[in-house]
Amino acid sequence: MNCMETCLRSIIAQRPSLIIWHQLSNSENNDMSKLEYFDKNVLNKYNTAGPRYTSYPTALSFHDDFSDRDFEFQIKQKSTSKSAQHLSLYLHIPFCHSLCYYCGCNKIVTRHKHKADHYLEYLFTEITHRGAQFSGYQVTQLHLGGGTPSFLDKQQLARLMAHLQSHFLFTENIEASIEIDPREIELSYIDDLADIGFNRLSIGVQDVNKEVQEKINRVQSTTFIASLVARAKELGFSSINLDLIYGLPMQTFDTFLTTLQKVIDIDPDRISLFSYAHMPALFAAQRKIKDEWLPNAHAKFDLLRLGIEFLTHAGYVFIGMDHFAKPSDELSKALKSGHLHRNFQGYTPKQHNALLGLGVSSISSIENVYAQNEKDLKSYYRAIEKNQSALVKGLVLNADDEVRRAVIHSLMCNFQVNKEHISEQFGINFDNYFAQSIADLHAFELDGLISMTDTHINIADRGRLLVRNICMSFDQYLTQPAHQMRYSRVI
Repeated sequence: MNCMETCLRSIIAQRPSLIIWHQLSNSENNDMSKLEYFDKNVLNKYNTAGPRYTSYPTALSFHDDFSDRDFEFQIKQKSTSKSAQHLSLYLHIPFCHSLCYYCGCNKIVTRHKHKADHYLEYLFTEITHRGAQFSGYQVTQLHLGGGTPSFLDKQQLARLMAHLQSHFLFTENIEASIEIDPREIELSYIDDLADIGFNRLSIGVQDVNKEVQEKINRVQSTTFIASLVARAKELGFSSINLDLIYGLPMQTFDTFLTTLQKVIDIDPDRISLFSYAHMPALFAAQRKIKDEWLPNAHAKFDLLRLGIEFLTHAGYVFIGMDHFAKPSDELSKALKSGHLHRNFQGYTPKQHNALLGLGVSSISSIENVYAQNEKDLKSYYRAIEKNQSALVKGLVLNADDEVRRAVIHSLMCNFQVNKEHISEQFGINFDNYFAQSIADLHAFELDGLISMTDTHINIADRGRLLVRNICMSFDQYLTQPAHQMRYSRVI
């Protein structure tokens, strides 16, 4: 009997609601019992640091020779393309009321609401500038991330939405999503969001255990989160996501099992299950988390396995590396049809070749062009005052970048590559073009993580959690000094 089973048996009697899950996990007829994700020897062998591949090349390859003039030229070149008719907007709201110790996002911790008004004035200038450049596009998706977008009150959000709508053409059925922090809002905030036009919601839960919450400086009410979700459903929000993190300080099998059960009881449409990346050398706030509080590698593997098995037993479909969705959700349908996509916000059912980032640190992806704004808030303000743009670096993909991006995208989303499709799309002979990459893949093949045929590269179940490692075989940038020791571990 392994550690997982021992722990589970010891708490089953105290949690009768888990008996059904326990029976399912031991059923000979259950597909999950046959999955091979969790060969610890293999996972330990390959548990190195690597990119998450929300883009290829990654942001570390962007350079400051790329200017706003270059960006505008590229936009004009692409504005007549049929693939450029739809635009996705991302707005970064950097403010947070308090510091969460685990967080590695670009953020400003303050309780002064007037700072948000000041930020919005600069953001409005950027919106006006970019709106004129993207007049030929229709906005079909809008996402507010942060920081904490719910730092903005109803009046501030309404002003922001009105300014966006006056400078961009919004489609009638736009998907408008926002990330919220449940600690500093009232239940009526959900009504406010609906009135303004938001119809999708993402809530940071991370963990419901009080001791874990205290160690990460994020104490919040699970009961209130459930009320927020229930109210959003009443108002007709089309998608509700809850974020969870495994590997946090003081997490144990027992406590995380309770977290999973309570999240299932809340019944969101989607659940994200992210690995805590402890990188205190890069993120100062993480230095408040002591190493001895963290689960060791063995325990962290058990938490990951518990999360995947529990959520799939509860009826959610495992999407990509870290997302779960109900079978009726469009993410699940996109996975089933082979049309899942990935961008800087994670997995998405729709491919938008044009993603425009607005606000401090935001990143844009317009077909074969990447661009990023200033990361420092004061530098962002100075740039907007001078140029109406805060673009500080970017990249125009070359032909090789585009081929490799297509391969990595296919692996990250659908766990396979059709060599013939890639060869036809880019006018290459796949095996000849990627001879070195294929040679690098042989180690994964010997470990049973992938299979290679004349026409396909397929990632096996036991290799799914190591998809980042497999993609690294196609990454031409990893040997550059800027990329060394800048990524989190894959598990």
